[in-house]
Amino acid sequence: MTRFEGPGRFEGKVAVVTGAAQGIGAATARRFAAEGATLAVVDLTEERAARTAKELRETGAPALAVGLDVADASAVDATIDGIVAELGKIDILVNNAGVTKDNLVFKMSEDDWDTVLDVNLKSVFLLIRAAQRHMVPAKYGKIVNLSSISARGNRGQANYSAAKAGIQGITSALAIELGPYGINVNAVAPGYVATPMTDATARRVGVSPEQAQESAASQIPLRRVAQPEDIAAVVTFLASEDAQYVTGQTIYATGGLR
Repeated sequence: MTRFEGPGRFEGKVAVVTGAAQGIGAATARRFAAEGATLAVVDLTEERAARTAKELRETGAPALAVGLDVADASAVDATIDGIVAELGKIDILVNNAGVTKDNLVFKMSEDDWDTVLDVNLKSVFLLIRAAQRHMVPAKYGKIVNLSSISARGNRGQANYSAAKAGIQGITSALAIELGPYGINVNAVAPGYVATPMTDATARRVGVSPEQAQESAASQIPLRRVAQPEDIAAVVTFLASEDAQYVTGQTIYATGGLR
């Protein structure tokens, strides 16, 4: 991990990152911390979030571990209000929490559809609705939502593809609504990223993570899969003042895969 030495692009900013126990979320929290932010590290349980928060604090970055079911409306409202009470404000929100429940449509259960739509898409609505209550009076905010190349469709992922396409829609709509209040809303759509979630998917279909990554890389113009840090770099760009005139956009970070 890059050692926190501040000041940086996010000195004095408070960033909330969901799904931050591992993968893209953890890498994003590390990048924000390395550039001076105070972090609210959010995951399903406080215990999961605490691992990342402890790592950040060991580098000198202030970090709060928060357990939250991002699909629970009342819990989201209470948690965002609690973070603001603890840390003073919320400048940046990264909606990264997500799950997969892959299956072909004739095998997909209604529960698997609902779970993926709730965790991946409904949560974005709930968290932005809660965060904007604090961002609008401050006339400032940076919101970055994690979509996916699967928004364009992927076999066995009707639920996930629908959710990730929906994220691009809500990003565009809320950029229009919140822009007059100084709030930027953007999305990042990664391709194949080497994370615990993609590793688990590989094992579920009977191949090793290394085999899955090698196969994916052969189709990618840059000839490698992404690392979480590659995506964190794009997320933090969109949350920075370097992107102050960028809003309503989805940036595809896919290594050139179309």
